[in-house]
Amino acid sequence: MPSINVVDMKGKNVGTVELADSIFAIEPNTAVMHQMVVSYLANQRQGTQSALTRAEVSGGGKKPWRQKGTGRARQGSTRAPQWTHGGIVFAPKPRSYSFSVNKKVKRLAMKSALSAKAAESEIIVVDAIKLDEFKTKVVAEMLTAIGVDKKALIVLPEVDKKVIKSAANIKGIKTAQVGELNVYDILNADKLVIVKDAVSKIEEVYA
Repeated sequence: MPSINVVDMKGKNVGTVELADSIFAIEPNTAVMHQMVVSYLANQRQGTQSALTRAEVSGGGKKPWRQKGTGRARQGSTRAPQWTHGGIVFAPKPRSYSFSVNKKVKRLAMKSALSAKAAESEIIVVDAIKLDEFKTKVVAEMLTAIGVDKKALIVLPEVDKKVIKSAANIKGIKTAQVGELNVYDILNADKLVIVKDAVSKIEEVYA
């Protein structure tokens, strides 16, 4: 079992925690992680783009000139795609881009992402994050103390509005509960900051 140091909000070591091999020490599967990232990004698309085809553009009922004898190319409508104000060829229409991924693939992708972060020493376990009030400065100071200077994902064991709202104002910092974790956010973060109680919950969910 890989072991990792546990730090407090001031960055001091306060102990260690054992990480489960089955979740934090498997061989990362790049293919399934890619599939989950593509699925996540596709599900974020609104799919509301729309344009008019030549059948939907107004006007163009009359043939612009006779078929033969003018020396010009034959034309049947001024709303054909090659005309100004004409319709769009293969015009995009509102649709859903989302697609589903089966549970086994999701589980493997999550384990692969967590294992990849562990292998690269990009996981920081914090003993606890406790705030007495909504204060961005306190969270910012904590992140500096534990060595976070770029994008990070803070994983909480449960909803804590003070932490969530205090971290929301810091650029590049996201928060999530164990049940909200997704592969994209894990891989997109430079550091994965996990509260100690959340580690056991992750192992319980993905064991």
